[in-house]
Parts: sequence; C-alpha cells; structure tokens
Amino acid sequence: MRNERLNLIDLFAGCGGMSTGFEFAGFKTVLAVEKDEWASETYSFNHPHTNIFTGDIKKIKNPNLEFAQTEDVFGIIGGPPCQGFSLSGARDPKDPRNSLFMDYMRFVKSFSPKFFVMENVTGILSAKTKSGDSVKKLIELVADEVGYNVHIMILDASDYGVPQARKRVFFVGIRKDLPFIPDRLVPPKITPINKVTIRQALSDLPKLNSGEGCDEPIDYDTEPQNDFQKWCRNGTTGVANHAAMRHTKRLVERFKCIGWGQSLADVPEEHMQRARGEASRISGKSYSQNNMRPFPDRPSPTIPASFQSNFVHPLFDRNYTAREGARIQSFPDGYIFKGKRTTMSWEKNLSQYQQIGNAVPPLLAKAIAQNIIEYFNSIDCKG
Repeated sequence: MRNERLNLIDLFAGCGGMSTGFEFAGFKTVLAVEKDEWASETYSFNHPHTNIFTGDIKKIKNPNLEFAQTEDVFGIIGGPPCQGFSLSGARDPKDPRNSLFMDYMRFVKSFSPKFFVMENVTGILSAKTKSGDSVKKLIELVADEVGYNVHIMILDASDYGVPQARKRVFFVGIRKDLPFIPDRLVPPKITPINKVTIRQALSDLPKLNSGEGCDEPIDYDTEPQNDFQKWCRNGTTGVANHAAMRHTKRLVERFKCIGWGQSLADVPEEHMQRARGEASRISGKSYSQNNMRPFPDRPSPTIPASFQSNFVHPLFDRNYTAREGARIQSFPDGYIFKGKRTTMSWEKNLSQYQQIGNAVPPLLAKAIAQNIIEYFNSIDCKG
C-alpha cells in the first residue's frame, strides 16, 4: 500500500470539495465527472492537472474503455443524487436522477478500485423506493453484486475542524478480496471540545456592508487571529469571491430587527415580507429558515445551496458573501469559484453559492481520506 499510487476518480464532482479534501490527504484525482458547466469550470481552475469530463455521466457507456488512460484507480468518490429508485431496475422517465447511483456503480464495476466513498444526505437512510423498498438496502444490494462490502456512517463536519454542524451519511465500500473491518473505517473525531465557531472562521475577512466587495482578490485588513484562519489563508495575499449582495434599504432595515437565533418569522409587522407586486400588503408568508441570523460563537447551522437567502451574517446587516460560505464549508481562500455569484430561476448552471452549498466540506473529506490510508496501511493489503 505504501508504494501504491493513490489515484482517484471523483463522480458528480461538483466544484471539487471532496477531491480537495482527499488531495489534502495525499490522493491524486486523475478523473472527475461533472455535468454543470460552471461547477466544472470551478473544478478545472482549482485542479488543473485533473482530467475533467463535463457532461452527463449517462453518456459514458464504457468507462474503462472511454477513459483507458485512467489507470491504477485506488478509489472512487462522489455523491450521486439517489431519488426515484426501483428494485426492478425500471427507470421513471420523469425523474432523470433515479439512475445516477447505478451510473456511479457502473464506474465502480468498470475500474474495480479498492474502495469507494459515496456521500448523501441522512434522509437517504429512511428513504423508500416507489415500490416501498429501502433505498439503503438497495445500495447495499447493488454494492454486494458488484463485489463490495459496505459500511454506513453518519459524520458531523463540526467534529472534523469544519465551523459548521453538518451531518451527512457516507457509504464506504471495500472490495471483497480485501479485509473488511467496519469499525476502522470511521475516522476519529479531531475537533477539540471547543469546536470552530462562525466568528473564529470569519472575523479576519475584510468587513463589508451591503453592495461592497468584489469577485477579484482584495487585501486582508487584519492578520489571521487563530489557527483556522491561518489554515484558510495558507500563503494567499488577498481574498477573492468576497462581494456582499446589494440589498434594498427596506431589506437592510429588516435585517437590523433580526437577533441571533431569530429569522424573518420574528420581525415586527412593518418589516415582514411583502406581497409580490404589492409593497403595501404583507404576503402572509414567513419562513423560519429565511434570513436566519446564527449565533456567532457557535458552529454554523448547515449551509445549503440556497444559503445566500437562508442566513444573515451574525455581525453585519447583510447576507453572507460566497467567500464567507466557503470559509464555513472549510475551503481555503486560494480556492476560486467561477460562474455567476447568483442565478435566476430560469438559468440552468449552478451559481457560486449553489456550488459551495452543495459541496462536501474539504476538511471532512480530508479526515475520511486520511483514515482510509491508515486503514489500508493497517491491513497491509497486497491485492
């Protein structure tokens, strides 16, 4: 194991959070597959030595033939959407996502790596197919047929140095000709009792009001104040993707009324959401997950793809910048995000915010990767 090439394939790679974490641990991503053009552009910019296929994975009919130059694949990683399964193998044409897990497993079967790591939301563990069967059991069944034992683990990113309480499920497959010791596949928690907080993650970034900042790098205005900030900077001299959204005066006044732990649902009537096209009338809708101001001295709640509207900055009366979201996800400051910062509903590509919110936090991925290396070293596998 110690002399082997730690080559990876990353499927449904997104902007590259999982690849980044595995590369921190010493792996090399030799192939990435990502359908979205802007996410792929971000991935390509930050991983210039990786061969990237930008397109629909279903169009790759024979992975090991079409990517014959991809040799010595040690592992496959990625997070395919897993809705709409059918145990019979039938695919619902109304839900093109339902076959993506099977496409993931086609790659596993084609390249026969020693391991795979598949990430998903925890809800998949209780999800059912249309015929009422367990999606979790289906995943285990298909992995078994392809030749892998699977261990399922739920990990919280805040236990691994990420300033965010984010629970995700990871299916770790080990090829059947290799020793399978499930307990050793769970990475030990590395975060001390005092987890990294939002304030510790963001306090050194240039202070911006609504409409200030830009995508291009700007100078830091203070020295790093803790180890996490030093790690994020890692030699960078400026911070990019740090542009605050331009808010109306009415919206800023609303934000001022929202305290820590509160949201749009808690503002006085005069600051409530207005009906579309009728500014004088209250819409009657208020969602507790919109414009929530988190506590600064705790890890962040989970950053979703829509975090530009989900959260108000703990200390400023504006939404997060893309860079602040990236910090909370544990991307280093040198990681540059491409594409538009935000998109309209009819635009097909993933914005910077969506790319960041969809990603696996790199520090969480690093912990998994380091543990996998230790696992194979410990079993001294030769095959």
